[in-house]
Amino acid sequence: MSVHTKKLIKNAYRITRDRDITALRIRVPGGHLPVEYFDIIKEVAQKYGNGTVHITTRQGFEVPGIPMEMVDKVNRLIAPILKGLEKDIGVQVNDEEIGYPAAGTRNVSGCIGNRVCPFANYDTTDLALKLERIIYPNDYHVKIAVSGCPNDCIKAHMQDIGVLGQVEPLYNPDRCISCGACVDNCHKRSTGALTMVNYRVERDEKRCLGCGECVLTCPNSAWTRGSNYYRVVIMGRTGKKNPRIARTFLEWVSEDTVLKVVANMYDYIEKHIDRRLPKEHVGYIVDRTGLNVFKDEVLKEAELDAKAKVAQFIDFGRYFYDRNQM
Repeated sequence: MSVHTKKLIKNAYRITRDRDITALRIRVPGGHLPVEYFDIIKEVAQKYGNGTVHITTRQGFEVPGIPMEMVDKVNRLIAPILKGLEKDIGVQVNDEEIGYPAAGTRNVSGCIGNRVCPFANYDTTDLALKLERIIYPNDYHVKIAVSGCPNDCIKAHMQDIGVLGQVEPLYNPDRCISCGACVDNCHKRSTGALTMVNYRVERDEKRCLGCGECVLTCPNSAWTRGSNYYRVVIMGRTGKKNPRIARTFLEWVSEDTVLKVVANMYDYIEKHIDRRLPKEHVGYIVDRTGLNVFKDEVLKEAELDAKAKVAQFIDFGRYFYDRNQM
């Protein structure tokens, strides 16, 4: 059969190794999906697919083995999932009966966050849904992940944009019993930002990640949680061409700043993307324009309070495939 492959891919279907067979990608923003939709995914897999479902690295579901002539029927079947995107999240989908309107911007992945994890500093699902409203639907190839703490279980450092939760630890010396538990734990599990001076704990603000380990460790509640903030890391990527780990761009910024930066990034991409290519990762655009152009454009109208820090220079270390070393 004749297939418009670009249209098929935009509709969230994959071109597979088997002729006339496709696979459907189902978005799960923040990795959080109401179980009512499981029955629909199961029906798609059993009725139109090969009876299996693949859980992707971006926390979505991929249903393989779907004949391409069944795409319209599958789209009608998954309409309730798209209606959920509109009703529960606030994403604008013009016609749920014809399937996903875009697939370029990938599913926002997220760790389980502070709804469950005691180490997480914020509700990752809530932030992922707010980001979904901003970025979807969109054809630009962008990957975003949100992590509840600097431990980064979701691997936000491998994304175009990674958001890691920070908390400002507040110290009450009157409650401190000088046991050193927080200092010892910080040196073993974090950055060694705490030291004991004259039986009181001092925090090096330049070394502190805002992980909150001191708060969890203190037996006498001398450390408590202050305000929540975010670290934003940028331009991580895998792939065949120069894979690299994301580097810190912002730290100690507010949620509003995070949302504004992500929204502005799409304007930046629209302005600078190389349209000769079928797609271009935002990291390669930054490599071409330079960090200062990216910084000026994504921080436009973004409010930065007194605690906020912005990277003035980023040494984007990268990994090259060197055939001569083998």
